[in-house]
Amino acid sequence: MSSTMTTRRPSRKDRLRAVLFPLLCAVALLAATAVPATGAQPGSPPSTRESGAVVRTDHGLIRGVSHGAYTTFDGVPYAAPPTGRLRWRAPVPAAAWRGVRDATAPAQPCVQMPAPGAAAALGSEDCLYLNVTMPTPTPTPTPKQSGQKRPVLVWMHGGAFLGGSGSDYSAGQLAVRGDTVVVTVNYRLGIFGYFGHPGLGSAPPFGLADQQAALRWVRANAERFGGDPDSVTLFGESAGALSICAHLTSPAAAGLFQRAVLQSGSCLMSFPRGALGPGTPAYEPFASQREVRTAGAEAARQLGCTADGRDEVLACLRGQSTDRLATAQLMQSFNRPAFGNALLPTAPDEALTSGRFHRVPVILGTNHDEMRMFVGLSLAAFPIRTEDDYRTRLVEAFGPAAPAVEARYPAAGHPTPALAWAAALTDRSLACTTLAADRAIAAHAPGLPLYGYEFGDPDAPVLAGLPANPGFPYGAAHGFEMPFLFSSVPTERPLNDAQRALSDRMVDYWTAFARTGDPNTADAPRWPLLRPSSPLARSVRPVQSLAPGPGGIRPVDAYSAHHCAFWDRLPR
Repeated sequence: MSSTMTTRRPSRKDRLRAVLFPLLCAVALLAATAVPATGAQPGSPPSTRESGAVVRTDHGLIRGVSHGAYTTFDGVPYAAPPTGRLRWRAPVPAAAWRGVRDATAPAQPCVQMPAPGAAAALGSEDCLYLNVTMPTPTPTPTPKQSGQKRPVLVWMHGGAFLGGSGSDYSAGQLAVRGDTVVVTVNYRLGIFGYFGHPGLGSAPPFGLADQQAALRWVRANAERFGGDPDSVTLFGESAGALSICAHLTSPAAAGLFQRAVLQSGSCLMSFPRGALGPGTPAYEPFASQREVRTAGAEAARQLGCTADGRDEVLACLRGQSTDRLATAQLMQSFNRPAFGNALLPTAPDEALTSGRFHRVPVILGTNHDEMRMFVGLSLAAFPIRTEDDYRTRLVEAFGPAAPAVEARYPAAGHPTPALAWAAALTDRSLACTTLAADRAIAAHAPGLPLYGYEFGDPDAPVLAGLPANPGFPYGAAHGFEMPFLFSSVPTERPLNDAQRALSDRMVDYWTAFARTGDPNTADAPRWPLLRPSSPLARSVRPVQSLAPGPGGIRPVDAYSAHHCAFWDRLPR
């Protein structure tokens, strides 16, 4: 068998993707500022940090680290390493161990797409580990703690299904202030997590299968950390929210979680042509099994795996080195989970709109200025300086509807044409698609607890690493709510006093929802249920505005504010 990669001249689309996607991947999870330490193995010497509690999991004993009010257990295996013959197979149980396994340092992240100019990919294929954060046991438990199991929050990170890891997120505030157990999860990414091939048949999306394996681990072990295995809340942002959308519509996820919080990603999210830059294709977050298999056959050809027999082709593919597979081109070719398999029988958008989803309480929300992050990333390469620049982008994205979109979002009505473009994309791609997903849930499960929010801090700290664009403030852009829940997400400046108060309130809302399925607490502004505005209405109202300062937390009509009636009339 030939091992020579077939070369071809990069297309314009390839060049555009090479410019944009590494940046999007990097910024979607800016918390990944350093390579985590390799996961410690059984028998490793104790950490130099304060030794934490020892917990017996269903696979063996682990020792964590005490951080005062909370204790962490990092790098805990929930499945066997998906390497060698287990590459592109559903996760299998991890091996048990003897003695006390050191759980004082996070494992390597799953293989990430290489950064621009990097010689090798970051991370390891041996990456199916999770991290647990729990309040440190006290000699005299509070009445709230006495004999009561804590709700469990399981975080699925974002990163375009190409980057990020669970260890990027420090969950101490959620655990201590909310009195919860928090689990953050690594799952396979890119070609390692979402590859398909005719020889694999209707294999599931491996990254989503990893997440379900982690949820089964949580169910088996939550009680050992003081958690309640029957009170599990899935929450995630961006690709993490899209993952939760998949689990909401996955028959295989039945009973694995009891509540869900989707931040900046819904089953109906999509981007029009040119949203990420001129010439970039429209984006749908999920792909058919047929599309993924076709792409896999082409990747095998490029890798020189062209034998006649299915087993020989798969053996050739499994024999490729990690670095040879983790190229920008191949990673980007496989970052959309496939439907048409046992895990996802139907496209999640179709499943949601037809009522085929798990009946669990849901919070769905977005940020007021979502697409400013994406537009801000691309302005250096694709500036929008004039009304003609703006009009050109509208025509590419919306075709015959471009004049109507321009009339609704005139450049003169915004400080700059670039901000007008970001506003139109925010409403079309995230704000209104999320409200449409809310509407579908409400229509098929009218009694289900359903809550909406809009994070609206116009002066939210900018995520570290985003380019500065004069005259283009980021506002409440994509991902900007994460530092209000996780202190480890790096920003260009710390939260001010009003923002810290908002952070506390958001933690209270999230953890109250995890405890009861209702985010409301006695001392917080009331968060109303999301309901149709009338029996025949196409809209759902109201959502909770989450912003700092007096009156910043209040119900708002996001449907009207984001012109969703206009977008509902336009074809997708």
